[in-house]
Amino acid sequence: MPQVFVYGTLKRGGRNHAVLAGQRFVATARTTPNYRLYLLDGYPGMVESGPAGAAIDGEVWTVDAACLERLDELEGTAEGLYRRAPVRLQAPHDAAGIETYLYLRGTDGRADLGTNFPV
Repeated sequence: MPQVFVYGTLKRGGRNHAVLAGQRFVATARTTPNYRLYLLDGYPGMVESGPAGAAIDGEVWTVDAACLERLDELEGTAEGLYRRAPVRLQAPHDAAGIETYLYLRGTDGRADLGTNFPV
């Protein structure tokens, strides 16, 4: 079953966490320092940023195919808002084939959230 890294409203306590109902929490995790987290319209967007990045805090979840479809819909993948993509995580999750949702639109003028989106 696929695993996803969530970093915003899908985390435990987040307003969209119910989308993960019935799925299995694996662990808290942190990305490698290659990403930036921006505040959008009440939710975060994570983008790849290379060496100018930060290590983003989040959670790893094992999800079934139906949940993955719900996540794709929530994240607006068909509309080009986010794309599901492999994410680089720090050990002990660095060898796993874990995906996340990367924001695809511009971040100019958006607040940088640092390493964590509070829920």
